[in-house]
Amino acid sequence: MVIQLSNTAARRIFLHRQGLSAPPGEALSKAGLLEMIRQLGFVQVDSISTVERAHNQILFSRNQTFRREHLRELLEEDRALFEHWTHDAAIVPCEFYPYWKHRFARKEAGIRERWVKWQGEGFDAAFEETYAKIAEGGAILAREVRETGHKSGGWWEWHPSKTALEFLWHTGRLAISARRNFQKIYDLSERVIPGHHLAAEVDHAEFVDWACREALARLGFATHGEIAAFWDLVTPEEAKAWVRDNRDRLDEVEIDCVGGGRARASVAFPGLSPDAADWPEPPARVRVLSPFDPLLRDRNRAERLFGFRYRIEVFVPEAKREYGYYVFPLIEGDRMIGRIDMRTDRKADALNVARLWLEPKVRASSGRLQKLDAELQRIARFTGVGEVVYADGWLGG
Repeated sequence: MVIQLSNTAARRIFLHRQGLSAPPGEALSKAGLLEMIRQLGFVQVDSISTVERAHNQILFSRNQTFRREHLRELLEEDRALFEHWTHDAAIVPCEFYPYWKHRFARKEAGIRERWVKWQGEGFDAAFEETYAKIAEGGAILAREVRETGHKSGGWWEWHPSKTALEFLWHTGRLAISARRNFQKIYDLSERVIPGHHLAAEVDHAEFVDWACREALARLGFATHGEIAAFWDLVTPEEAKAWVRDNRDRLDEVEIDCVGGGRARASVAFPGLSPDAADWPEPPARVRVLSPFDPLLRDRNRAERLFGFRYRIEVFVPEAKREYGYYVFPLIEGDRMIGRIDMRTDRKADALNVARLWLEPKVRASSGRLQKLDAELQRIARFTGVGEVVYADGWLGG
């Protein structure tokens, strides 16, 4: 029997699995922060900081008692987390490290094949020289390697010493020990990753099963393509085979999408209630999400569930941008209500709000604007600035 999930139920399930249904003001301990990251699976890291770094904002939007020093301690002292790659740079629980070894192996084979074509045999001499330098001399900042000849393309176009750090990190021989002013500090993996995680091995079948099960658990319901894309560890073909081989242990579900049309066929683990009342109602307050929030990472899924089309326009020429360089999504309860253009000005001690765009049929009522202002005041305090300043015409027209 196929289980029908209403759009409301589907949104509540996904919000719950993504940590956005819990009370955002409940005290969060360091242990609670680690558990939150485990629940999410990973937290994306990004260098843009118009208001706050992406990883900090992702965690703050879920719990506004989040403390940055707890995250730093979990990463750099407790070694309960490590930094690596999903579909992008991310913070990941350290107990997942054995599964990342399969990513390392796949990545190394692919990179070496491409580099032989581009650079010829012997290209990797700089890799071994860089590794030996760190093995003998200790951890190294990314900026301490030579960068002469850096180009504007991908990391494979950097100076060999710079490329070596990224290659050795992507393939598991190096790990990120810490960051200073957001600069990576690289060291040997055995000096960073706890020994029991570093030594643990899982075979290929166990790796694929883990990646698919854990993705589906965090998505609530998914197609095989969504399962594969969650971690970006397995291929769509591997996820499709996993779904096929586990048909007897999965339920078929159909998801009602915003705007009607054909329901989205997916799978879920047994016991997923189709009754929206069985799932927590998300907090009614307005919250600002990071552009890299995992709720919106799969843009097409977000559009189907929330009717919210969101794109980051950082790399879009200014004249062609629909909204702005780095515009933040807004959520109220289980509804995406708009986006906001803002940035911190630390010299002026202010969070400057340039423009608000609300979604169609979302009114700029006084109550909603009060809730938005309350959220912006919370963000201002979190980022360490003294006031929220609204530009003339910020509400648009």
